[in-house]
Amino acid sequence: MAFTIQDFRGKALTNSGARANLFEVEIHDVPTNTLSGTAVNEFMFTCKAAAIPAMAVGTIDVPYFGRTIKVPGNKTFDNWTVTIINDEDFIVRNGFEKWIAAMGTHAKNISILKADELYGNATVKHYNKSNDKTIAEYKFVNIFPVTVSEITLGWDANDAIEEFTVEFA
Repeated sequence: MAFTIQDFRGKALTNSGARANLFEVEIHDVPTNTLSGTAVNEFMFTCKAAAIPAMAVGTIDVPYFGRTIKVPGNKTFDNWTVTIINDEDFIVRNGFEKWIAAMGTHAKNISILKADELYGNATVKHYNKSNDKTIAEYKFVNIFPVTVSEITLGWDANDAIEEFTVEFA
């Protein structure tokens, strides 16, 4: 079946496609003794990038008369990663470091958080080009940081702002 560029523009790229840079990320319901209210508010503006995690459905192999039939198994999600712009006060980074440290202290290997304080929630909103409509919204429930990445320092990084990533499970 032949089609034209006009067909492609009109049907495949409605409104010229979604834009990856029209989003915001909010983190909320975090342990109160880790990320301060200031850090939570700042996170929304310093979160430079966020991925929408991949999801997959596992398969279960069921043998039947010498053959294997595959049936759908459980749905799984990859960890969620965000990239954060660092500020000179390290407010957001220090909060994530405190959160991880509170889950398992170095000296005694115990958690200083109660079971209901371990987790937080986050929301990613993806907007249209007019910025008047949310075209997708993802809610991350009961997340906790598993990795706070390094910040590379170097004398040759004259025109760069520090960034780091946080990976959540």
